[in-house]
Amino acid sequence: MTVPIHPAAAGPSRRAHPAQPPYLVTTATGRRGIAVGVTADASTSVVEMTVHGQWSPDLGSQVTGVLHLCLAGPVATIIIDLHHLADQHGLSRQFWMTTVRAARLRPVPVQIVLCLPAETMLSYRLRHHDVHRPPIFTTLPDARRATSVRPPHSHRLQVRLRPEPISVPAARGLVVRACDAWRLPLMRRDAGLIMSELTTNAVQHAGTDLVVTVSRRDQLLHLAVRDADTRYPHLDHPAGQGGTGALSERGRGLLLVHATADAWGVLPARGGKVVWATLSPPAGLSSPRRGSGEVSWSPSGSARCHQA
Repeated sequence: MTVPIHPAAAGPSRRAHPAQPPYLVTTATGRRGIAVGVTADASTSVVEMTVHGQWSPDLGSQVTGVLHLCLAGPVATIIIDLHHLADQHGLSRQFWMTTVRAARLRPVPVQIVLCLPAETMLSYRLRHHDVHRPPIFTTLPDARRATSVRPPHSHRLQVRLRPEPISVPAARGLVVRACDAWRLPLMRRDAGLIMSELTTNAVQHAGTDLVVTVSRRDQLLHLAVRDADTRYPHLDHPAGQGGTGALSERGRGLLLVHATADAWGVLPARGGKVVWATLSPPAGLSSPRRGSGEVSWSPSGSARCHQA
């Protein structure tokens, strides 16, 4: 699957402003046949990215944009598969070195590992870099095994639920349990509200088994609901904000998520999708939360997922 880039997220310039939530990873195809595929696990802590096509500045900009969208969420590790990248002379070496280093230096560090054939010039140039050599593996299974250990200072609770109304209070109960265990009482109400809305949407509109995850990394609380429906949620404009005001129950729920969460979005998963949201402690908020008046998303409502 490939990903259209939000205009604010595309391009390698450090001055580029980050995309605004919701952070969506959906499918598209580049005009020159280049593509960046993304697949997340149920908790979105591990994301796999596949890069296709001839190396060029355009492809580098597309990769940068996808990374901006993925890094907005609770990702801890990104595996980048370069087996389908055409770079005969290894010209993209500096790009990948810079990308790995920038992720490592984030306030909440993210590990990026590269996966590519050992006999290529790019592999040779990366492996023989004098300093800060990035983690490199020759196969995806090797990379997955090496990154399967949960990152330090992280906590996670996860449960599989049926697509039934009783799953909504069960998912909310998982949030309460997590907040109590991790001593986050001030986050319990907002996190429970968000999880209730995400789970309700999945039960009512996906109708498949769910994997509900509550995790904590440093001071951030992450909520994720994975289902087996590739259709993305649809959020309309509220009345008086450039829209008709004809919101469905689902739209109202997403407006609550949008107004309450610090960030939220959707990532493709194998055979479905993961809808995630992130909260920070009230004392640590550095910017106002977004209200419904800033909602401006109206996607096509579907994502065609496939494995590269």
